[in-house]
Amino acid sequence: MSEPTNIKSLPAGLPGRRGKLFVEKPKDSKQVIFRLWTYLRKQKILLVIILGLLLINTTATIAGSYLLRPIINKYILLHNIPGLIKMIFLLLGIYLFGAMAAIFQNRLMIVVAQKTISIIRADLFSHIQSLPLKFFDSHNHGELMSRFTNDVDNISDSLNTSVTQFLTSAMTLSGIFVMMVYISPMLTLVTLVIVPLMLFVAGQIIKRSKRFFTSQQVALGAVNGFVEEMITGQRVVKVFSYEENIENEFEAINYDLRYKATQAQLYSGVMMPVIQNLNTINFALTAAVGGILVLKGLDMGGLAAFLQYSRQFGRPVNEISSQYNSLQSALAGAERIFQILDVVPEIPDEPNARPLKRAEGDIQFSHVMFGYDPDKIILKDISLFAKAGQKIAFVGSTGAGKTTITNLLPRFYDIQSGDITIDGIDIKKLQRNSLRRALAMVLQDTHLFTATVMENIRYGKLDATDQEVRNAAILAGADSFITRLPKGYLTMLENDGGNLSQGQRQLLNIARATVAKPAILILDEATSSIDTRTEQIIQKGMDQLMHGRTSLVIAHRLSTVRNADEIMVLENGEIIERGTHDQLLKQKGRYYDLYKGQFD
Repeated sequence: MSEPTNIKSLPAGLPGRRGKLFVEKPKDSKQVIFRLWTYLRKQKILLVIILGLLLINTTATIAGSYLLRPIINKYILLHNIPGLIKMIFLLLGIYLFGAMAAIFQNRLMIVVAQKTISIIRADLFSHIQSLPLKFFDSHNHGELMSRFTNDVDNISDSLNTSVTQFLTSAMTLSGIFVMMVYISPMLTLVTLVIVPLMLFVAGQIIKRSKRFFTSQQVALGAVNGFVEEMITGQRVVKVFSYEENIENEFEAINYDLRYKATQAQLYSGVMMPVIQNLNTINFALTAAVGGILVLKGLDMGGLAAFLQYSRQFGRPVNEISSQYNSLQSALAGAERIFQILDVVPEIPDEPNARPLKRAEGDIQFSHVMFGYDPDKIILKDISLFAKAGQKIAFVGSTGAGKTTITNLLPRFYDIQSGDITIDGIDIKKLQRNSLRRALAMVLQDTHLFTATVMENIRYGKLDATDQEVRNAAILAGADSFITRLPKGYLTMLENDGGNLSQGQRQLLNIARATVAKPAILILDEATSSIDTRTEQIIQKGMDQLMHGRTSLVIAHRLSTVRNADEIMVLENGEIIERGTHDQLLKQKGRYYDLYKGQFD
């Protein structure tokens, strides 16, 4: 079946259409298996025990089938009833022993699988914490979540069942072949005549299904990413009546997933009936030739045992083929996980990097050049100086580079050229964690965790006492509304604080920065979601918060920066004006125009 051509490609820039996460050349299966083995081998002792139990189970299955030969030849044909009863009990004992081995093997494999998955999940989460901020800015969050859910679950399911079934089938197939040759080499050749056809058919099906299983996982990640973004942005969708558009978009990517999943399952589902029918033909051919050989001297018990093996011979082939599809799905998921693990983490600290102890807060930018894309410079020759305790404000049009400057100070991004120093020390020579602990940020976009109000504020300083948290809330002007919540500071916040107003959420973020007591404070439109009256109430608290600290303030409301020690006016990534509020008004330049535009 050819891939449909009536699905329109989604235009770039629409919701859910972010940067590609996948490398152009996927890793081969051997390398993925090797990397999975590096996790599994951490439990070598359990794996050895599991392998031993697999051998016991396989041996019991093969031995039980071979017992048909003496049972028929020595007891049934000779009417030896007492001996037949003993052999039946022996047969039951062998199968029971094999069943017990299989039960323990399955239980141990589940333990190994879950521990392995736990380690992979922990490594993935830990690695994501080490990735630079630009990685999250350029990749779909839903697709990243798909790594933790769908792909990890695929590996878990495969390790729980598919791996052991695959190994059991391979051992059983090898053992059956040896016993078949032992009973009758001639019948073995007859049985093997159709095996190449089985392998050829299975190989063709596997070859095609592998491609669709891999593309199915990619399409599933795209669907998850799209749904996650649409749920998060549901308010925007409704405000702009975008429902019909996103339904059409979802229909397209959902159809793509349906098509690829259907193809994967069709190829996977056709494996079993095809192999079973070929096995039935093989069994009939073997029985016919076996009947002739009995007439020429082959014992009846040997034929019965051989036919049993012949019937069993197709089952492990079928199971191997079936489990191979499941393994391919797991390998596709593992490959996607390893692609994340292979992303280069944040540039590590220099070998001689030192901690920033008791920061004073002197900040200097010297001829800084920066662009998120090195070929597209955003900040052009930025030079500025902030003495300890000063309040420096950045104003200008949207996209002028104000937020970018504040992102460079904590080294969320590294500059292309120039120098940034704190207390005269190049920030590249400071340990990144200690540098960031000296800073506190209140961003325009708020984020609250699923925890109590007190725990959310304490996130700024994990060892803060309850009283310190309350004092910070009082200073930020948040205490009054917190005490009116159902459980006060112990009220549980969920869904990013969805039960609070935007202004209340922002106040909690300000309180979080307050409790941190940083040397340097960055306020990026910190009062943008707060009404004018509330802004006036907390302005004194904000002034107290900034007192004695170096503060970098980004604001569109110029009333909040009138008392700044220096105001920087940015346009197109350049500082075009600088000075105090009064000085800039006298110049009657860009700042004057912005101020007049707001207050006239």
